[in-house]
Parts: sequence; structure tokens; C-alpha cells
Amino acid sequence: MKALAAVILALATTAFALPASAQLNMSSVYVGGSLGQAKAKSSCSGCDDKDTTLGLFAGYRVNRYFAAELGFHDLGSYGPIDASAWELVGVGAWPITEQFSVYGKLGGYRGKFEGAGASESNTDLTYGVGLQFDVNKNVGLRGEWQRYPSMGGGAFNNIDVDVLRVSALWNFR
Repeated sequence: MKALAAVILALATTAFALPASAQLNMSSVYVGGSLGQAKAKSSCSGCDDKDTTLGLFAGYRVNRYFAAELGFHDLGSYGPIDASAWELVGVGAWPITEQFSVYGKLGGYRGKFEGAGASESNTDLTYGVGLQFDVNKNVGLRGEWQRYPSMGGGAFNNIDVDVLRVSALWNFR
């Protein structure tokens, strides 16, 4: 329920921020959503370590090669534990053709593991790689892998979470 509230808050924040960003070059602003699978890498043998992940993000493209993104990702549940992360990342892209580009992400995240009578939050680096296909000037599709290393801490023993996801994004052009 908390994750749903956070997703709604992220959508509302994005909706209110868009009119303010109209003063910026609107061809550089984009929003998107993602769906994928997360895997928590822990020392627990036989644990349920995979779940569906959902996310929302908004970004500002500085130029064809660099963008900054803010996103929220519900990283799923692992037994009684729920995982989520806010992130602020830089995205470096290398166009292969007019429609395809390879990109890398690097930035920071604020992650949270909650459940089983404990709640742990931490801040660390996140990184990933992906491929983007621009369907047209407004719509893009992504496939990516991203890692959230050392999530949790304390009661959760710094668990790495790997995510494979597909995303769709809308460019305001």
C-alpha cells in the first residue's frame, strides 16, 4: 500500500512539475514508466528472491548524449520484505542510428527494505546499461539492466538487487 501511495505521489509530482518545466525547452523533457523483474542477491538458500518491479521516471535531456533522470521504483517483495528505491541518475547515450542508442546510467539511490518487524534505509550508488529504440519523435522504448548494490543494511545484510526491465517514455516535443 505504501508503494502504491509513493507511485501516486510521484505521478502527482511529475504532473505539477510539467507546467513549471514549460519554461524550459519542452523538447528536452520526458516521462516514462517501467515493468520488469528484480532479483535480490542474498545468502538465503531457497528464499523467494525474484519479484515484479514497477517504476516511474522523469528526465531532462541536456543534449543527444546526456540526460538526468529522477525515478521511483517498487522493487517487489521478498517473502515478508518490501523493497523500493528513489534514484537520481545521469544517463549517457551513444546513438548507433537515428532510432537506436546504447546508454549507461550512473547515480545515487535511496533504498528501503521494510517488513518482518524491521525497516532499513540506505543511500548508495546505482548503475546500469540499456538499449533505447525511438519509435517516433515522441515515443521511446527501452530495455535495461540496473543494479542497486548494498540495499538495506542492518537487519538485511546489504543485499544487492538486480533489475531487468522494459520501459516506455514520452518526449514532450
